[in-house]
Amino acid sequence: MLLTREEEAILAGEHGEVPERMLRLLVRLGEIYKADKMIPVSSAQVAGVSYKSIGDPGLEFLEDIAGKGARVSVLTFLNPAGMDIESWKELGFPEDFVEKQLRIIEAFKKMGIVISATCTPYLSGNLPRFREHVAWSESSAVSFANSVLGARTNREGGPSALAAAILGRTPNYGFHLDENRKPDMHVAVNVELRTDADFGALGYFVGKIVKDRVPYFTGIKHAGVDSLKALGAAMAASGAVALYHAHGLTPEAKDYSPEGLDTISFGEKELTETYQNLNSGEEPDILILGCPHSSLNEIRTVAMLVEGKRLRKPMWVCTSRAVKELAIRMGYDEIIRSAGGKIVADTCTVVAPVEEMGFKTIAVNSGKAANYLPGFCKARVIFGDTEGLIRRVIE
Repeated sequence: MLLTREEEAILAGEHGEVPERMLRLLVRLGEIYKADKMIPVSSAQVAGVSYKSIGDPGLEFLEDIAGKGARVSVLTFLNPAGMDIESWKELGFPEDFVEKQLRIIEAFKKMGIVISATCTPYLSGNLPRFREHVAWSESSAVSFANSVLGARTNREGGPSALAAAILGRTPNYGFHLDENRKPDMHVAVNVELRTDADFGALGYFVGKIVKDRVPYFTGIKHAGVDSLKALGAAMAASGAVALYHAHGLTPEAKDYSPEGLDTISFGEKELTETYQNLNSGEEPDILILGCPHSSLNEIRTVAMLVEGKRLRKPMWVCTSRAVKELAIRMGYDEIIRSAGGKIVADTCTVVAPVEEMGFKTIAVNSGKAANYLPGFCKARVIFGDTEGLIRRVIE
């Protein structure tokens, strides 16, 4: 790799121990992927936040580098934590878990990282422009940034995203380069997708087949931001898709054609079978929506569906703290509370210790959550669309 004089000085330890360690990590990463140089990034998004995910070794690492003066040099947002940072007691999070989680949050805060605690940074103030280089790590956020926004990021690991945040640069490889953004698989959609859960089912099906390739979708007649969010999140979970193109819907799709690519089809049969494959439970202990975190429009929809009704099961609507504040201002939080549900900020069903809280069967509208819950939380899953799931838990 060609390094600048400043980068060579950092590697020589002239800027301190932490920058040297961080750059050494990025240089090794760049060498593995044959990067030619480092490039500047305008923002970062750091995963590896929940104590459930990183445990004591992760906590010790973060406290160590924060104590040695590590500070981020670009706008850096944080992925969801393992609990609602403000309402954890009301929600029943275990106190020993809380103590460790708060120490993790404090270490990140000390480094100057925005305690956004969300997997949808683009809904909360970290919105990169078209072709802007960033270093994001949460899989669904990476997919959204690359595909829907047309920004450029690889699927960073927590440590490499943190290193990029501190140094303001990342190796120039992968999806930062034009040649790697071309599609290499065609997905022909031959069924009408009516709900965001249908988009999640499509994403789950496609991700398992294409793995880490770049799919090009045709046949999707309409998709809003929330639908595209659900599609990308599920593909990133069941496979490792970090970029997709959808004809007439995503900004780079016009630059490419599916002609000559291998084609897979997704029709009514595949949609039905995917729902069947994702369902393993019968009666939910809890309904958890918002994986990725709910937008204000999704929360508004939930409020309209439960207004004047009463839930017979707990319901969490997970979102960012920023979006929850808007939901409170609009009265949606009060409506959902009156029905017996809760808007939960800072966390989600995958990284929260739900299994320790007694939830064994979880109803979700997310293909991503349906994919992860059996392994991460040892939970049975009821997968369906938002309206149908809410009907199941109304008295």
